[in-house]
Formats: sequence, structure tokens, C-alpha cells
Amino acid sequence: MAGHSKWANIQHRKGRQDAKRGKVFTKIIKEITVSARLAGGEVNFNPRLRAAVALAKEENMPQDNITRAIKKGTGELEGVSYEEVRYEGYGIGGAAIIIDCLTDNKQRAVADVRHALTKHGGNLGTDGSVAFLFKHCGRIFFAPGTDENKVMEVALEAGAEDIINDEDGSIEVITPTQEFIQIKEALLSTGLKIELAEVAMRPTLENVLSGDDGIRMQKILDTLDDLDDVQEVYTTAVIED
Repeated sequence: MAGHSKWANIQHRKGRQDAKRGKVFTKIIKEITVSARLAGGEVNFNPRLRAAVALAKEENMPQDNITRAIKKGTGELEGVSYEEVRYEGYGIGGAAIIIDCLTDNKQRAVADVRHALTKHGGNLGTDGSVAFLFKHCGRIFFAPGTDENKVMEVALEAGAEDIINDEDGSIEVITPTQEFIQIKEALLSTGLKIELAEVAMRPTLENVLSGDDGIRMQKILDTLDDLDDVQEVYTTAVIED
């Protein structure tokens, strides 16, 4: 794998997020609403809601929007009822894909996901077909040039599971899902700059794609990410420039 591949993929994701601020807000509001519905509206007793609210604040979402989303989730205000649904599939070269959705229409969601996959050469799989290739955990990324020793010292002290140094110089901290927020806050408190932080499905293997295969795979991922019902897309693919 080329040294720059992973960092380039991270930067591409960040660039798409920055270019689509409206959809980012919509995603976060849906996540807050569902989190509050599933485990209550008290942030201190609902880790998933706490993570969603923290992300909302990072994106400078107004507090009124956050409060309304929580109240819709707890039933204090009327709102759309979203269902969580996960789809699994394959992209170019057999690369695995997990697509997490929050939708008010499962028939529409699966039709859109299937079309996005097949349009560019992928296909929809069955439940459990690729999930075993991923681990649910917290992921915190630092840019090349970040003080590796400082990251390692703070992260391990705070309870991180692992610190991975990529060939391109970027650093990834792996955390248990329940400790994600506290480890992230510990790292930020030391002045370290986090490039990307998320609770996600981390691939346990990688499919490196380049050239036309990489371009086709990126089209699949971008098309999926553009769907209104899609919250997150995870893949084993690492796309080289």
C-alpha cells in the first residue's frame, strides 16, 4: 500500500463533509433524535446521544436545533419516526461495504442503496455477508507530523486500545466505543489537533484499489453517501491516487 493512501482517503472524506454542510446537519439531527428515542434524552446517561451532541457542537449547530431534536426523540415534540437499518454489499474488486441508514421508508432506502451499488459495478449482499470484516470502535486520526510520543502517552493513559502509525505519517488511535468521548477530550485538552474522530466500523483488512478500479469504487462510495437515508458508509477499500 502506498504511504499516502490512507491519509488521502481521510482528506477526501473531510472534503466531502465540508462541501455538504446541510446534509451533515441533517445527519446529526437524525442521529440525535434516534439516540434520544432509544435511550432517553439525558446526555450524561446516554453515551450515543452524548457523542451526537458533541459532534453537533463541533459543527456549530445552534443549541435550539439540538434541543428540538432531543425532544422529538423523547416524544415531547412531534417528528418523523426513523428506523435504523444496515445494508451490506460489495464494491470493486470484492471490497466490502457497510451502509448504515436512518430512514422513514425502508423500501425506498433499500432500493436506493441497491441502485447506487449496481450502477457503478457493485452489488448488495445479505445480512452478515461482510460485517465480520469490521470492528465497531472509536477512531481518532491525526495528521502526518503530529507528535507521536505525545499522542501515545495521552491516549494510552486515557484508555485507548491501540495506536497505529501509518506509513504516510498519520496516526490513528483506536478506542473502546464507551470510552471514545473521554479519550477524545483527553487528547484535545493537551492541545493536539484531531483531524477526524468517529465511532465507526473499522475494517480488519484492506482492499487497495488504484487507477480505473479506484475511480469506480469512489463513485460507488460518493453515490451512496449522497443518498438522503444514508448516515454512514464504511468500506475495506483504500483508494490510491
